[in-house]
Amino acid sequence: MNYSARETEWAEWMRSAIAGDAQAYHCFLSAVAPHLRAMARRRCEQFGAPLSEAEDVVQEVLLAIHLKRGTWDTSRPIGPWISTIVRNKMIDSLRRRGRHVNIPIDDVIATLEAEEQVDALDRLDVDHMLALLKDPQRTIVRSISVEGTSVRETADRLKMTEGAVRVALHRALKALAVLYRSEIRGDE
Repeated sequence: MNYSARETEWAEWMRSAIAGDAQAYHCFLSAVAPHLRAMARRRCEQFGAPLSEAEDVVQEVLLAIHLKRGTWDTSRPIGPWISTIVRNKMIDSLRRRGRHVNIPIDDVIATLEAEEQVDALDRLDVDHMLALLKDPQRTIVRSISVEGTSVRETADRLKMTEGAVRVALHRALKALAVLYRSEIRGDE
């Protein structure tokens, strides 16, 4: 059955149902339900909602059709009226669900493993660069920049003034920048 014939048949059944024909209403609901399921599944896929929500949307649409069947303009096609109800119920479902996105852990495990490897490589790079510094500059940079210790705590631990630690840190970072640039040029 083509779209036009199906739509004509649904419209006839709905007109009869509105007039009180229970058998016509049963025929209409039985014929339209599979179509609603297909629409709901497509919309769930389109908007990233779980397919399990499709049946809930179908039930809400069937209820809305039942409650609002008197609002359908019998001189107009029924398909767009049904599609609008499906769209509105799908939007309601998405709003209730919120902005939560479910991503299976298997999809991100490779990414998580790759990030761990990058962190290990970063630590090796940091250790390599810090090894190029002399003490106490190495200790000061590691303490403040890597470990996050305050200037005051570092100064107390190294028995230096805070000013001396700041100057040493500044000089060490400047030296690291020069060393880093020379390492890059050496790689090219």
